[in-house]
Amino acid sequence: MSTPTENLVAAGVSIWLDDLSRERITSGNLTELISTRNVSGVTTNPTIFQGAIGGGGHSYAAQIAELAAAGASVDDAIFAATTDDVRDAADIFRPVYEATDGVDGRVSIEVSPDLAHDTDGTIAQAKELWATVDRPNVHIKIPATKAGLPAITAVLAEGISVNVTLIFSLERYAEVIDAFLAGIEQAQANGHDISKIHSVASFFVSRVDTEVDKRLAAIGTDEATALKSLAGVANARLAYELFEQQFATDRAKALTDAGAHPQRPLWASTGVKDPSLPDTLYVTELVAPGTVNTMPEKTLEATFDHGQVAGDAVTGTYAAAHEVFDRLAAVGVDFADVTQVLEDEGVSKFIASWHDLQGTVKTALEDAVQAAR
Repeated sequence: MSTPTENLVAAGVSIWLDDLSRERITSGNLTELISTRNVSGVTTNPTIFQGAIGGGGHSYAAQIAELAAAGASVDDAIFAATTDDVRDAADIFRPVYEATDGVDGRVSIEVSPDLAHDTDGTIAQAKELWATVDRPNVHIKIPATKAGLPAITAVLAEGISVNVTLIFSLERYAEVIDAFLAGIEQAQANGHDISKIHSVASFFVSRVDTEVDKRLAAIGTDEATALKSLAGVANARLAYELFEQQFATDRAKALTDAGAHPQRPLWASTGVKDPSLPDTLYVTELVAPGTVNTMPEKTLEATFDHGQVAGDAVTGTYAAAHEVFDRLAAVGVDFADVTQVLEDEGVSKFIASWHDLQGTVKTALEDAVQAAR
């Protein structure tokens, strides 16, 4: 009997874990998830590192003490600790990377969220992260803000693989695809081997339902109530429709014919927030070939335990998904406002986590200096 996670992989979905910590690396847990849960990649973000370093400080104590003794700044200490974790994780995933010809075995690390509206700063830090981690199976995460779009193109043009994050709207996703294609075109012109450059576009799911459902509850009509928890999946399915359309164009085909890989859609924010919903909803309803689903461990374990994977759940659903958005508009949900609120919130939450992480590391460095006296 195949497991649900094996069935997901058979349906063309790559399973990435949305979490990383030094404890996971050193305990062997990450290696175990590769062999038992079909995990083929890892994504990180500032909130994940805040949880790892803030909550698992003992794993980082020796390194923090060394950094404190060397007089490292808070940001330098964070950079050192996180890039070390990502490098070690990339080494663990190296066999997966080689077995999949570079498609999977990927580990993502994000530029500082303080740079979300700074194009030049994002480009500079993306290059620094890439050079410091120094592993071919790393993705540098860049948010899909207006300032992030030209950075995505510029970083890809340098031959650097990119995970584009915080995508909520189809309009912004179309701009992300354009930024990706422009980046690969420039990389080709710059003489890079474009077959070695990979990218994913992280389209957020559960947060869409959280915000839309709040607005539907405020409207309160029967028509609004009937739309509860439909927007997230419908939005993602329409993103896949857009993916299929944009990578069938002559522009995209010219690049893939030259060896480029399509930028895969990645479903992010797949942990179910509403306890009344099935806990595997954003996995089983978004099964489609050539996609990635990055799951928190709780969602991964729920999927492994009882996920019902019945093959492609996306192709052929586009008319129904468009109808959901027609109905949302009819009851008064301004979806353009929803996605702008979510982008602003997403950036703000990561900035808050980053600043919390800076505070945690500052205290740890100070404590280490005191202990050494």
